[in-house]
Amino acid sequence: MNLPEYLVMIKMYRQAHYDEDFLIDYNTGNDYYLNDCNANIPDKLKRNNLRLPDIRSSDVSRHFTKLSEMNYSVDIGTYPLGSCTMKYNPKYNDYIAGIENFTEMHPLDNEKNMQGTLEIMYGLQEYLKKISGMDYVSLQPSAGAHGEFTGILIVRKYFEIKGEIGKRTDIIIPDSAHGTNPASATMAGFNVIEIPSDDNGLIDLHALESVVSDKTAAFMITNPNTLGIFDDNIIKISEILHRHGAMLYYDGANFNAILGITTPGIMGFDIVHFNLHKTFATPHGGGGPGAGPVAVRAYLKDFLPVPVIEKNENYYYMNYNLRHTIGKISSYYGSFSILLRAYSYILKNGDNLKINTQRAVLNANYMANQLSGFYKIPYKKLKKHEFVLSTDGTGKKALDISKYILDFGVHSPTTYFPLIVKEAMMIEPTETATKKDIDFYVSVMKKALDASDDELRAAPLNTSVSRIDEVAAARNLKLKW
Repeated sequence: MNLPEYLVMIKMYRQAHYDEDFLIDYNTGNDYYLNDCNANIPDKLKRNNLRLPDIRSSDVSRHFTKLSEMNYSVDIGTYPLGSCTMKYNPKYNDYIAGIENFTEMHPLDNEKNMQGTLEIMYGLQEYLKKISGMDYVSLQPSAGAHGEFTGILIVRKYFEIKGEIGKRTDIIIPDSAHGTNPASATMAGFNVIEIPSDDNGLIDLHALESVVSDKTAAFMITNPNTLGIFDDNIIKISEILHRHGAMLYYDGANFNAILGITTPGIMGFDIVHFNLHKTFATPHGGGGPGAGPVAVRAYLKDFLPVPVIEKNENYYYMNYNLRHTIGKISSYYGSFSILLRAYSYILKNGDNLKINTQRAVLNANYMANQLSGFYKIPYKKLKKHEFVLSTDGTGKKALDISKYILDFGVHSPTTYFPLIVKEAMMIEPTETATKKDIDFYVSVMKKALDASDDELRAAPLNTSVSRIDEVAAARNLKLKW
């Protein structure tokens, strides 16, 4: 075929000025390279035609709309996954995160062009300092577990610099801890020592005293813990650890229970990680996205990952010059869109962050009270933002209850965690659940106890996928779709 004159000129220009290996087929108008990688692909691996279905656009639209309707989300109803803090995500968060000035900003841009972005990051650091009662913050970690690991690396580096890492080999963890705690400690090269809870579901002080020693590097705890119980002995715990020269690490997964009420700083902690995607309402279903900033006391500032955002008069800059830094633990500067969402959430709520906490605690205690005569609710009666109930003694299994309630359009709680409660169901309604939401959920939970064993084992019946054999799925992984 004869090519239009302008196309020939463009192709000849490209050939002459950019690449000697660039050729043009003047019969077809196609261009290619002499070293085309296709030449090295065996003929049997090449395909000439794509097997694409020939369907109407309206059918495609219906198909994907139906798929979206099969998903459960916080936009549809209550999502009471204990310890996950799956609260409603305000739409202004998504709008702000989608503003072009932010989405089009390149992380390698000149620092002078990033002043607005850096100001937001600096402002978030300042808010997190106040909220945590700590002195310095790094925004780099990309998730809660990543923040944990970062914090424990700081612990390790601190004792390395002191020349004590040879003897500071142990990290203590309670039996009610999140599974990421022992994982983070082990990955950082420490031995994990687990201690039991006492009869109230709190840290057993005698057990702690019996294991803490000069070999202890840190104690990792969540307060309130995974049972939704605030540990009244936290100041004593802090004194025990510091008396032995060890650190106290705060797992911030349950931060939604203390905002505006108290801080890890007041409690005596040395290092804190935040789950911004939990406490400050960003979507994190399906494993992401997330952000897990780390805050520390002043004596640990130089160990933070770099860069930290600092301010010199009216100019914001990235400080890479921390003397004992553990280095970079993230590409670039962290999960900026999540940091931005958290910043906007804090600005929007202001003093209402405390009210949010009070509502979350009220909702959890109201719900626990409504269910207390039907399910066993172990340990202390007063809960914070979440509570754990048990089907032990009801003749029902927690897993069957969790499957059964799906048929009523609600999401199941966290099931079989924490491990110290038999047949556990862990519920966190958050502050965004209304009384109507909670009352309906309670009615469904009560109805499940009246269902026959056959009904429970057959559930769910109304969901897009029936009950999955978790054991078979774990043993026979299907890694291709």
